[in-house]
Amino acid sequence: MLKALSKTLLSGFFAASTLMVAHAADKVVFQLDWLPGGDKSAIFICIQQGFCADAGLEITIESGRGSSEAITKLATGVSDIGISGIGALMAARANEDVPVTAVMSLFNKGPHAFYTVKGTMETIEDVKGKTVATSPFTESNVYLPLVLMDLGMEESDITLNKVDPGALGPMLMTGATDVIIAWMTDLTRYTTQAAAAGKELAVFPWSDAGLELYSASLVASDAFLAERPEVARRFIAAYRRSLEFMRDNPAGAAESVIAMVPELSAENVEGQVKDTIGLIFNEVTEKDGLGVFTPERLQATWKRVAAAQGLDEAGLDPETLVDRSFVPES
Repeated sequence: MLKALSKTLLSGFFAASTLMVAHAADKVVFQLDWLPGGDKSAIFICIQQGFCADAGLEITIESGRGSSEAITKLATGVSDIGISGIGALMAARANEDVPVTAVMSLFNKGPHAFYTVKGTMETIEDVKGKTVATSPFTESNVYLPLVLMDLGMEESDITLNKVDPGALGPMLMTGATDVIIAWMTDLTRYTTQAAAAGKELAVFPWSDAGLELYSASLVASDAFLAERPEVARRFIAAYRRSLEFMRDNPAGAAESVIAMVPELSAENVEGQVKDTIGLIFNEVTEKDGLGVFTPERLQATWKRVAAAQGLDEAGLDPETLVDRSFVPES
């Protein structure tokens, strides 16, 4: 399945690139942090809706298997700009001083949440004493101890099981676990599974427990920003336009993804688009602006990352890993 998906991606990207060569467009390699889907729709919108072409850009998309790999590919020049969790960038900068910089906030709220069948928990504090299933590799596991601490608990207050990601939904619906840890970007998928099982879900975002931080961000190779700053500005402006299209036209956003990755389910992709919008456009966006990193929230994010990963908070000034000059003013 993954091989077929990769083949389709490559053929779709090649076709998109071929159409733009005649215009002598500037080439940009965009780095995904994971497999394509509705939560990644902005780059597909940029290509399919012509926003990148309008900006004189020819886009190639590089697949990814996590934020750490995405940062490595950007740092080594494989890719120019892409998506990564800013927490992963903070940890990488603290440990290795990688030449990668965050240029735009995407998720200004963390996507992490507890999912359970309605009636199992009334409040997020009710996770105490519950059996909780999680994927072995999700970033959520890094922050779980902090969330429990905020709730006045320790990990010993829950029974945590790490299982295959594909097993999370079935386990919850069959009662094999009380709670699962999943991202808000998958709300529609799990809600659909619950409905098929005749159940309703209750979802408790970790932001309800005080976990307020930046998450997915647009990050770029320092070499790209230094050597082709105007190309970077044009790309970021086109990408921002794509995010606004995503907000205003979820169905069109999903169609843009399916046009290049037809193996995906249009219904699932559109659901994921809708689930993702709230992590990008919300009360934080209304207050601070789209794509903005505020010093206060950035520092709070680093404080959480440092605590979660056992890093010296004084060892990194988070202001050194962002460049706000590339985001167009609202």
